[in-house]
Amino acid sequence: MNAVLSRSDAAAGLAAVQRAPLLRVDNLGVRFGGIQALSNVSFSVPGGLICGIIGPNGAGKTTLFNCLSRIYEPHEGGITFDGKNLLKVQSHQVAALGIARTFQNVALFDRQSVRKNIETGCFLQFGGRHFSSLLRNRRGMQDRREVDDCVDALLAFARLGEVAATPVSQLSFGTRKRVELARALAMRPQILLLDEPAAGLNHQDVEELMGWILEIRDRMGVTVLLIEHHMNLVMRVSDQVVVLEFGRKIAEGTPCEVAAHPDVIRAYLGAES
Repeated sequence: MNAVLSRSDAAAGLAAVQRAPLLRVDNLGVRFGGIQALSNVSFSVPGGLICGIIGPNGAGKTTLFNCLSRIYEPHEGGITFDGKNLLKVQSHQVAALGIARTFQNVALFDRQSVRKNIETGCFLQFGGRHFSSLLRNRRGMQDRREVDDCVDALLAFARLGEVAATPVSQLSFGTRKRVELARALAMRPQILLLDEPAAGLNHQDVEELMGWILEIRDRMGVTVLLIEHHMNLVMRVSDQVVVLEFGRKIAEGTPCEVAAHPDVIRAYLGAES
């Protein structure tokens, strides 16, 4: 289970920048009737980096995530993930490729405990062995220990040990978000899509979230794609930032470069460019 929390300590930084992109989006376009939700959006994300996706409400950020998750079918353009054409993949196959996602509205099994919710994420990691762990033979007991070790490590990482046996329905919204994050990590993804993880969190929770996102990159070697309106969080944790407005990319670069971009200033502050 150490591999779950220590995939690569050297995954971030310059070495990651020098690698080929893990994710590439090329001229992506999505229409809903007469509304152009995304238009000619292109960017790439090298493995081992944190990429923030920002923009005003209605900019197309969640539409982009829905294309990456294969919930939406783009009308133009392409998406390549780990050298594979993602548009040839069905939505139910995305997780097996190494793509995990959290949602704005937390989606958990409310009547199940925190532990059971995280355990559901272990299915892809352990495959059929997840079910064999229910058996009482030697193989089943060994598989059960491995599943338990995986869940225990993620409970510790997300600081959920004290509520492991608690039904999710009894938890605060912030704690539920941590459960969803831990469940996504149980899938051992190559890339983690976080859709507004700081929404509804207090200042202390946001500070903890920043630390977890950095640990996900640095200790696990997981690439993170982050939609967020909390600008302090985005600018502090992101290696690169992509800015959308009305479905178009208006800026891309480091946090400092993006913060100084005249089109970004105009989009957020209404200033003349």
